[in-house]
This record gives sequence, structure tokens and C-alpha cells, in this order.
Amino acid sequence: MDITTHLAARLKQLRQSRGLSLTQAAELTGVSKAMLGQIERNESSPTVATLWKIATGFNVPLSEFLVTPTPAPRPVYDPQSNGMTITPLFPYDAQLRFDHFTITLAPGAQSDSTPHEAGVIEHVVVISGALDMLIDGVWQTLAAGEGVRFAGDCPHSYRNAQQTPTQFHSLIHYPAKA
Repeated sequence: MDITTHLAARLKQLRQSRGLSLTQAAELTGVSKAMLGQIERNESSPTVATLWKIATGFNVPLSEFLVTPTPAPRPVYDPQSNGMTITPLFPYDAQLRFDHFTITLAPGAQSDSTPHEAGVIEHVVVISGALDMLIDGVWQTLAAGEGVRFAGDCPHSYRNAQQTPTQFHSLIHYPAKA
């Protein structure tokens, strides 16, 4: 099963298992009913920002949509429109409550992230290139080997102002469920 087919099926499964209509899922996630329907029918691939909104609305880790249930080559999620690819290094671990991704941003690409679930902490470490990050309304530039930890439950952005791709690791730590 390819990653977009898995994503479509997983979204529909999560929505239906909670007894939600598309309208209710749209209210929960902040993603339009039309877009959710297109994703479920595998007619549209969501941007990373949209996928984060869906994961946050359903209160599940992002890797719920990126990691297929059968062992296969590591999936790469590459929405066509924003120059960001995400490859899971370690899928969500329920005991440790984290996802760990390698993310590549194309030259000139920017990804704006809506706030994640309350209490989410992100750790970003640049592997190659340079990464501009907007955190708490302030842009900062991280070079290869540098990192930052921040509250992921606030708006934040990733930008590659370089002429070459930027690669970084993102470890996302989720709070314990009450």
C-alpha cells in the first residue's frame, strides 16, 4: 500500500471509528469538509500543515498517517505543493510518546505549521544546510549541527532560504493522555 492510499484509508478509519460525519471531522480539525472528503477518496494529497491539523484535531501522532502497518521501505511523504518531504525514522512510540522524522526542505521552500496539541514539544536538529525557524514570532537561523527545542502548541514555521536542500531531524514529543 502506498503512503497516500494508507493516509486516505487511515483518515476514513479514524473518522468512522469515532462516529463522526465529514462535517463533524471538519469542525474538529479545522480542515474543510470538501478537503477531508477528497483526502479520504485519495483524490487530493494534503500539505504537511493540513495533515498536522488533522492529526491534532483527532489527537493522534502525525505518524498515524505516515507509517503503514506492514513493514516496507520507509515511507516518504511529499506533498506536491510545498517542497517538504517527511520520512519517519521511528514511528510513534506509545510508551515514550514521540515521533522522529527526517525532513527535507527544497530551496526556497517554507512550511507554516498550525499549533499542535497542547503540551507538544518539538526538537529540531539541522543535519545539512541551514534552516530558518519562526518561533514565538521571531525568525532564527540554525546551521548544520545546531538545534532548538520549542513548544509545538504555538504557530511556527520552517524555511529554507538557501540554494540547496536543507535536511533536519524533528523529534515530536506528545504529552501524556489524562
